[in-house]
Amino acid sequence: MSTLASTLFGSMLFSKNNQLASKMENGELHMPPDPTSSYLRKSDPEPYFTRRTPDYPGHVPLYNFEKFLMFLGSSIGSYYHPEQNKYIVALGESTAIKPVLKKLQQTMLSDKTGREILRERPRMTSTSLNLDYLRSLPENTIGRNYIAWLDKEGVSPDTRVQVKYIDDEELSYVFQRYRECHDFYHAVTGLPIIIEGEIAVKVFEYMNIGIPMTGLGAAFAPLRLKPSQRQRMREVYYPWAIKNGLYCKPLINVYWEKILEKDADEFRKEMGIETPPDLRNMRKEYFARKRLEKGGKLPTV
Repeated sequence: MSTLASTLFGSMLFSKNNQLASKMENGELHMPPDPTSSYLRKSDPEPYFTRRTPDYPGHVPLYNFEKFLMFLGSSIGSYYHPEQNKYIVALGESTAIKPVLKKLQQTMLSDKTGREILRERPRMTSTSLNLDYLRSLPENTIGRNYIAWLDKEGVSPDTRVQVKYIDDEELSYVFQRYRECHDFYHAVTGLPIIIEGEIAVKVFEYMNIGIPMTGLGAAFAPLRLKPSQRQRMREVYYPWAIKNGLYCKPLINVYWEKILEKDADEFRKEMGIETPPDLRNMRKEYFARKRLEKGGKLPTV
């Protein structure tokens, strides 16, 4: 009797196991949900922030706190190492706030040549400007003065970095245009890239164009000057830069590529730019005087 009962019980258990196996194989049997599964899904790490879609190729959208940190770092770097272009580039873009760029954009849109520049969006490189052609132009043309200044100062138009931290494609071009035209401002004024010349051009640019970085440079860079340099800036180059920057026509609307053959004196007259005293000659005269004073050949005053 016990044998029969064991046989029947074993047969039922085997049949039950077969049914379970069949259901599992057919996907008809599901395990109860794991109570910890929802907790584990919620605890998956999420990124602190996501970078929004760029406005144009090469654009790196920044949060405000990132721009602020870039401003702090580039400000310190620019003050102690003004010869390193990476700090100047970062300072320029981190301080190029939208209201200033919009105002500059409006200045261009309200002018026929400015609208043409925004429409065509020319870029300045050694190839697009054809430096060999500029060397063949007559003396005192804008193009010839420009290439002469580049050669004298050891500068190339190819060193101007592509804008990437400014939001809005057209505003980024407005700033790019300002950046690439900077050497022309040096060339038409004759100011060299030594610190006094750069400060004078920065004041000139700020009064005419209004880019914040140029104002910051004009405010803090003089702290690094020697007393004799401050005196030259105070007596000669600050007054020149402020007056000419204010009364000169908007430099951002100059289509330099189309006036390279123009006489530089005629251009300055049309724009309202006075040529400042030759800075290098003033420095040479100062040092010559100091040498004579030290040698006892010139009475001091």
